[in-house]
Amino acid sequence: MDYKSLPIGIDNFEMLITRGYYFVDKTLFIKELLDKKGAVTLFTRPRRFGKTLNISMLQYFFEDARQEDGTKVDNTYLFEGLDIMQAGEEYLSYMGQFPVINLSLKSGKQPDFDLAYDMLIRQIAYEYERHSFILKDERLAGQKERYLKIMHEKAEHSSYSDALLFLSKCLEIYYRKKVIILIDEYDVPLENAFFEGFYKEMLDFIRSLFESALKTNSSLEFAVITGCLRISKESIFTGLNNLEISSILNKQYDEYFGFTDEEVKKICVDYKVFSKYELIKEWYNGYVFGESNVYNPWSVLRFIKDLYEDENQFPSSYWANTSSNSIVRKLIERADEDTKEEIEALIEGKTIEKPIHEDITYDEVYKTMDNLWNFMFFTGYFKKTSERMEERTNQHFLELAIPNKEVKYIFRTKILSWFHEKIEKKDLSCLYTALANKDVSTFEEELNEVLMETISFNDAYENFYHGFVAGVLSGMKNYRVKSNREGGTGRSDLFIKPPTRRKAAFVIEFKIADKFEQLEKKAEEALQQIEDKRYVEELKNDGYQTVIQYGISFYRKDCTIRIKD
Repeated sequence: MDYKSLPIGIDNFEMLITRGYYFVDKTLFIKELLDKKGAVTLFTRPRRFGKTLNISMLQYFFEDARQEDGTKVDNTYLFEGLDIMQAGEEYLSYMGQFPVINLSLKSGKQPDFDLAYDMLIRQIAYEYERHSFILKDERLAGQKERYLKIMHEKAEHSSYSDALLFLSKCLEIYYRKKVIILIDEYDVPLENAFFEGFYKEMLDFIRSLFESALKTNSSLEFAVITGCLRISKESIFTGLNNLEISSILNKQYDEYFGFTDEEVKKICVDYKVFSKYELIKEWYNGYVFGESNVYNPWSVLRFIKDLYEDENQFPSSYWANTSSNSIVRKLIERADEDTKEEIEALIEGKTIEKPIHEDITYDEVYKTMDNLWNFMFFTGYFKKTSERMEERTNQHFLELAIPNKEVKYIFRTKILSWFHEKIEKKDLSCLYTALANKDVSTFEEELNEVLMETISFNDAYENFYHGFVAGVLSGMKNYRVKSNREGGTGRSDLFIKPPTRRKAAFVIEFKIADKFEQLEKKAEEALQQIEDKRYVEELKNDGYQTVIQYGISFYRKDCTIRIKD
């Protein structure tokens, strides 16, 4: 077959169809939306799960599109052969029948409020410009001046606060039909504003924009909003009683964001990589939206593309590079010992139970650990494995797990990198002095103290502890720490070499204990291995006269050190 290009980063429906990209048909989303007849529907899903493409698809289906001279554009051809065309006339009668406002708030991710505000009003101005042909209608003569000021970004602040309402009324006058409003990534400017320190100003602007467009707008047919998080109605959707919310907990619409198992199988067959299906499933499946098991579509397409170019390609954490992982860092930074144990359990493949609530505001995310867990669940870092309701309090609890190897990779790599950053800032001079002076008790005490601050991975003990110690010792001034594990050399785990051969060099070997009681025995075994495999000889041959040997054993957050010189 002639392979279609995979739509990596293509979120414009018209471009995807006309340029012949591979398309996973989600057009029955339109049918379900019409069946539900929601006045205002908010869809919350993690980033890169197809929200923007679905919004674009809705625009091209519903919009009575016009050219600059007002001539009608027929977009029916974009949907030829797609599932919605078989849904029946009652649905197709909606095609191309409504004025549509499509506003993306992605550009509101800026370092300060003024720049973020400017970018948002630019998006509003673009929608005004896109519909500017309506100004030729004499019935809009009285609105023309205000319309042009908004379009040219020269209006007063208050004009932008209700700009969607004003545009809706102008469009209704021209078309004699009510308006569909589509708002994509509504919470991006709010999340960014929280992290950058201007949350209240952005919240006030978004609230006024939404309230006028969605609550008091008599020109509204219906609205669809997308985002990652359900912001509480009290903070942004004040008084909006007609708001329907579809989150990852809801059964409705559960298969329209992300890929289902059957869809992934078909992609694998179409691109002749079905032998990699199980690998794709391990890495990118595992999300549970409503009652559907869902794959991360961004990562699936990226990996299929890489496999098509090189069938021996290893899977990668593509999502980690497109989604902000600062939230994982916050979880680690704020973790007490109980939370660290929970993170360790999750990385091991176990589950934890947490109370869940969907209404949250960004300024509440870090107030409690439960809020942080909630945020991470709704933004795609965990999946639901079961749920229960506490009868006495009516509190909803979810059992959470890490969904797949991709997210597990994010936790592992981010935890290790941030731990090493933390170590670089820590004063470890006492530990270094103890190691160099053969002060075993102080060396052991200091290393144990540092070990308590990190998170261990029980599914990859030796590699974790090797990286841990190498990171701790990398700050030793005037010493070179040589890690031998990566090269598979059969040498000792670590060599520590001073620049002059007059000073002592060090050999360190690690062992992992299955029980706390085995720590002493395993440390002695590490020393014995150094002797049996004659690791010291390499340093002796390199000119070092004195070589100190350390055997270190680990069991979870404890270590024991033994020495031979």
